[in-house]
Amino acid sequence: MRLAVHILASIPSPSSGTVELGPLTVHMYGLTLLAAIALATYVAGRRWVARGGDWDLIFRCAVWGVAAGIVGARLYHLATSWSEVPDEWWGPFAIWRGGLGVWGGIAAGCLVGGLVAKRAGVDVWLLADCLAPALLLAQGVGRLGNWWNQELFGRPTDLPWGLEIDPINRPLEHIDQETFHPTFLYELGWDFAAAAILVFVLERRLKPRPPGIFAAYIALYCVGRFAVELLRIDPAHEIAGLRFNAWVSLLGIAAGTIWYVLSQRRARPPDTAARRGRPESPRRTMSVPGEKRVRRPD
Repeated sequence: MRLAVHILASIPSPSSGTVELGPLTVHMYGLTLLAAIALATYVAGRRWVARGGDWDLIFRCAVWGVAAGIVGARLYHLATSWSEVPDEWWGPFAIWRGGLGVWGGIAAGCLVGGLVAKRAGVDVWLLADCLAPALLLAQGVGRLGNWWNQELFGRPTDLPWGLEIDPINRPLEHIDQETFHPTFLYELGWDFAAAAILVFVLERRLKPRPPGIFAAYIALYCVGRFAVELLRIDPAHEIAGLRFNAWVSLLGIAAGTIWYVLSQRRARPPDTAARRGRPESPRRTMSVPGEKRVRRPD
C-alpha cells in the first residue's frame, strides 16, 4: 500500500522524447526550445515597444541572436562535456539529443543581438533590461526538454514529487532507485520566480538604471543554478570537489552583483552641471546702518 501511494505521488517521465505525427517524428526537446524562443521574443518585444521601441528590431535581434545562441550553446557543451557527445560523425551536431550549454548560448546570443541593436543606434543597455525577464522565462520553459529526455535529474529522493526515471537512463550506482530530484522543475520554478522579482520588485519599486535589471538577472539566475548543480548527478568535470558549472555559477553571482552595484553608482556632477536647468536662488543681502546695502556672497 505504501509503495502504491509513493508511485502515485511521484512525477512520471515521458517514455520517449519524440512524438510520431504520421510520417513526421517530432523531437520534443527541439519543440520546447522553439516554444522558449517564441516566448522570449514576445515578452522582450512587448517590453521594448512599451518603452518606445519597434518590433522590427526585436525580430532582427532574435533571428541573429538565436542562431548565435544555438551555436554558442553547443560549442560550450562540446568544450565542457565532450565525453557525453555521441561517438559518431554527426555527434557534434545532434542537438536534438540534448547538450546545449546555457552559458554559451546566453553569452553568444546576447553578444550578437547587442551588436545588431548597436548598429541600429538604440540604447543597448535599455534593450538588455527589457530582455532579462524574457530570458528567465525562456530558460525555465527550455528545461522541460530535459524532462522529455529524462536527463539532468538530481540525486535519488523519496519525496512525493520525486521524478520517475527509466532504468536505462539511471546511473549505474543508482540503478535500484526509482525516483530522483526533478531538477528541471526546480530550475523552472526558480527562473519564473526570479523573473517576477526583476519586474515587480526591482523594476517597479527600486527602478534601477540600465543595465541594472540585466545585471540582477545574471546574479539571480546563477543563485538558482548553483543550488541545482549541487543536486545533479549526471557526469561532469569537477574542480576542488565542485562541478564545473557550479564554479561558473559562483562567478556569475559575483559578476552580476558587482555589475549591478557599479551600474547604479552615479558620478557626482560638477556644480555647474548640477545647477543646470534650476532657477538660481535669490542672493541674500544684508543692511548695514549708514551704508548702502551690499550683497552677501553665496
